[in-house]
Amino acid sequence: MAERSLQQVAGPVAGRPAVLVGAGLSVIAVTYGLARYGFGLYLPQFRAEFGISAGTAGGLAAGGYLAYCAAALLAPLLVARGRARAALWVAGGSAALGSVVVATAPGTAVLAVGVLVAGSGAGAATPALVAAVAATVRPAGVARAQGVVNSGTGAGVVAGGLLVLAVPGAWRPAWLGFAVLALVVTRVADRSARWPAATGGPHPAGRPWDGLGRATAAAVLAGAGCAGTWTFGRDLLTADGGLAPAVSGALWCVLGAAGLAGGVSGALVERHGVRRAWCGSLLVAAAATTLLALRPGVPWLAGVALGAFGGSFVALSGVLIAWGARARPDGAAGAAAFLFVGLTAGQALGAVALGGLADLAGLPAALLLAAGTVLLAAGPVARPSGAAPAVPVRRRAPRRPGTGRW
Repeated sequence: MAERSLQQVAGPVAGRPAVLVGAGLSVIAVTYGLARYGFGLYLPQFRAEFGISAGTAGGLAAGGYLAYCAAALLAPLLVARGRARAALWVAGGSAALGSVVVATAPGTAVLAVGVLVAGSGAGAATPALVAAVAATVRPAGVARAQGVVNSGTGAGVVAGGLLVLAVPGAWRPAWLGFAVLALVVTRVADRSARWPAATGGPHPAGRPWDGLGRATAAAVLAGAGCAGTWTFGRDLLTADGGLAPAVSGALWCVLGAAGLAGGVSGALVERHGVRRAWCGSLLVAAAATTLLALRPGVPWLAGVALGAFGGSFVALSGVLIAWGARARPDGAAGAAAFLFVGLTAGQALGAVALGGLADLAGLPAALLLAAGTVLLAAGPVARPSGAAPAVPVRRRAPRRPGTGRW
């Protein structure tokens, strides 16, 4: 969810900041919460309509994740060349086009194309909107505005859950609605922004992956484990838990709403350091995934599990941003973007692997493996014995070497 870097692009104050923030939140809601994560939300309907297996579903989800990675790598290049506006329309246009293809798909092959195109939009939305906000909102309000726009993922997930709750069988009209909404909010965001000029290069500080080996490994493992709930969570509730579509749709709203609480990740990092905040968020995500796998048919327990997972996933994303900023203070934006690509690539790998396992051993077994994979993501942050922490978070007073928190 998720999943947004903080690439700041300087620019003059102009445009309509309040309108841009609302429209930007809506663009993120459509591209992330609906067009990207909507596949997992509507997976029970897709499986009933097209007869696809869990393995095939995992492959389709992986295609959308990989398309996101491609867009996330392309969009910063456009922004750096003064084409942030074009990046925004790549995002909104991809989400709209993919949603139309999904809505009109006659079979699995066309559905796959739609999922891939729709899932790519989110990757371009983040850099474009960060650039727009930084160039339009006054400097004192940029951080707050970016946070509001970032909350759009949870808002989109909630909206999707409410839609399923209201009209569970009308998935084709719903996806057509996603397409129309994507175009409308993209146009509003475009017209309310003051678009910045070229920045001189996508990563002025050099290669964004320098010094991020451990962080990248942790991001990939976390993404692979979290793919279990994002891709198969609702299908598990209905297929194995026996819950009615209306109930599972309501529980999906819980996941999205809890994601809004994940914004506390910044406070967690400041108070406890990157390492403890990361490991604590992983522990909550793994416990939530385990609970969902073991008790998918008990609504209140499933609600607790999905709520805990939604909050911890957004917190993980926030900690990754802080991790990249502290490991690469000279190139924080590029580092954060690269780690988000790692997180999403992990989701693609996890969707394929877990889908195959689900075909062989069932969805509960696949989610238990997902929980274990989430815990493995704590390994790369373990500090070598006797080594000083790589980056301190905050120092109230001078300290001896090796006493700062990680």
